[in-house]
Amino acid sequence: MSSNKPLISSSLEPAWRSAGLRYYAYNFALRQRFSHRVQKVSIDAGFTCPNVDGTVAKGGCTFCDNRSFSPSRRLPRAGILGQIDQSIARLRLRYKNCNHFLAYFQPASNTYAPVDVLRPLFETALAHPQVVGLAIGTRSDCVPDNVLDLLEELAERTYLSVEFGMQTIHNRSLEWMNRGHYHDSFLDAVQRSRGRGFEICAHAILGLPGENHADMLATARELARVDIDAVKLHNLYCVKNTKLAEQVAAGEVTLMGRNDYVRTLVDFLERVPPTMVVERISGDAPPDYFLGPSWCLDKQGVKTAIEGEFERRDSWQGKRYTLR
Repeated sequence: MSSNKPLISSSLEPAWRSAGLRYYAYNFALRQRFSHRVQKVSIDAGFTCPNVDGTVAKGGCTFCDNRSFSPSRRLPRAGILGQIDQSIARLRLRYKNCNHFLAYFQPASNTYAPVDVLRPLFETALAHPQVVGLAIGTRSDCVPDNVLDLLEELAERTYLSVEFGMQTIHNRSLEWMNRGHYHDSFLDAVQRSRGRGFEICAHAILGLPGENHADMLATARELARVDIDAVKLHNLYCVKNTKLAEQVAAGEVTLMGRNDYVRTLVDFLERVPPTMVVERISGDAPPDYFLGPSWCLDKQGVKTAIEGEFERRDSWQGKRYTLR
């Protein structure tokens, strides 16, 4: 088989292409699966991370303040069911007719505990009558085999997505961010997760200091090679009270501009398979926490620019992906 053969051909288009989309958007994928709108509701189960508590490092990731990206960590903590109800009430202000939700264990590393602690948390969330599945954010070094056995058991009876914070394939960048593990940890976790019935999602950040365009596209090609189910992408942005905030203020780190991000993200998506769900194309933070870049706050504008770049190129996700 030729290594240059495109995966997409005019005779076999994926459903999202037939629907006029330029990439396999998460909302489209969920509607395909559930036949109606499904939204995530954020849950804070009180976890920490091994690079926070000193197990592998201290201080957490250079860019991270969990409160800035997880609404559940900015509120007084109720129980699991109480948090779900609170989140549903907030989402109903925007999505009035949405009645089905994924319980999203979001801040910190949500498999960083013994199985007998994890099981009742996940089971409680699934007991909510409007919850139709789970999404669990974690790290690749927090999924021992007995935890993966639990996740496999859950996936036998509900939709389950497990999100690994890969961030990048480049070990020098993982060292810069104080991640506490290298890329081989991600590869190991993916290998041990395969065939267990749950979706495997990776987070990746564009615009990390010291990474050039070729480095970011290398991450895209590696994700294509590993062939996971979904990806979440956003640019490196800065929030208060982080090491990154100090570095930006000192001029040590320059954050990516919108035009560069849009072009790079489209380049990235052109190189991943069309079967890979794109769960996120940009990120931001609440104004009380956010420092920059300012263009992040215009999420609709960023989305429109990304779609416009695809159209300008007459391109789509997977156009430059090749079978290997």
